Amino acid sequence: QVHLVESGGGLAQAGGSLRLSCAASGRTFSRYAMGWFRQAPGKEREFVAAISWSSSTTYYADSVKGRFTISRDNAKNTVYLQMNSLKPEDTAAYYCAAARIFVTRELQYDYWGQGTQVTVSS
Repeated sequence: QVHLVESGGGLAQAGGSLRLSCAASGRTFSRYAMGWFRQAPGKEREFVAAISWSSSTTYYADSVKGRFTISRDNAKNTVYLQMNSLKPEDTAAYYCAAARIFVTRELQYDYWGQGTQVTVSS
């Protein structure tokens, strides 16, 4: 069982930066691949980024590639999403999730956090 809690969301101006954190409970955090997803009002939840358990592999949605960076610290049971060059279209609730294998499809993630809101003003 993995319990996930996101933090770091808030209001940012276009072109600004935010760093999201996702703290995980449980001793098995390092065995899980981790992902970030987001959901804007009136839209379906979409994949943002994923990282393997060892950090050796990362993958990004085209919409955030070159602007967002996913990382993790297994000693701290935490995964991060550094978001730079923010755009108004990045406004959404951001969720972290854990999966037993490195995947990008939402349905293959086993555990989810409650989400943190990111709002980017123009």
